[in-house]
Amino acid sequence: MFETLMNLVQQQSGQAVINNPAIPNEQNDNVMQTVASSILSGLGQQAQGGGLGNLLGMVVNGGNNVQDNPVTGNVQHHVEENLMQKLGISPQVAMSIAGAVVPMVLGKLMNKAADPNDNSVDGNSILGAATGQQGIDWMGAASSAMADGKLDMNDLMRVMTQQGGGGGGLGGMLGGLFGR
Repeated sequence: MFETLMNLVQQQSGQAVINNPAIPNEQNDNVMQTVASSILSGLGQQAQGGGLGNLLGMVVNGGNNVQDNPVTGNVQHHVEENLMQKLGISPQVAMSIAGAVVPMVLGKLMNKAADPNDNSVDGNSILGAATGQQGIDWMGAASSAMADGKLDMNDLMRVMTQQGGGGGGLGGMLGGLFGR
C-alpha cells in the first residue's frame, strides 16, 4: 500500500515539489516521503477519529467524491502540518504542496482501488491500513450493508457489527461516538 502511495506522490509532485523554487532539489525526496507518510497517517487519523464513514464512502465511490469529501481536507491539513513541523517548510509553501498533491493522489488512489484490472491496491487494503485492521472484507461488508445503495451511518454501524467490532475496539469506539 505504501509503495503504491509513494509512486502516486512521485507522479503528482512535479510542479508542487520538484519544480518548486522554494524546495531545494536535495529536499525533494524528503518532501515526497513526508507527503506520502502523512497521507497514510492522515487517513489513519480519519478512521480513528470519527471519519471512518467518510473514508469508507470515498473508497466505495472510487474517488468520485474526493474533492468534496471532508477526509481530503483533513488529510491535506495533516500533510501541511507535517511539512512545516518535520521539514521546516513555510506555511504558504506547505499549503501549496498539500493543496496540489493530496487531492490528486487520493483521487488516483481511490480510482486504482476501484479498478478491477489494477491489483496494486484495493479498498480493503486502504481501509485496513487506515484502521490498522488488516484482513477484514470492508468492501464486501459495505456493499452488503448498503440497503438503499447509499452509505450512511446506519450502514457503517452494520459493517462494524458484521466485522465483530460491536463490543470493543474500533467498532465499540464508533458505537460510543454515535450513541449505539
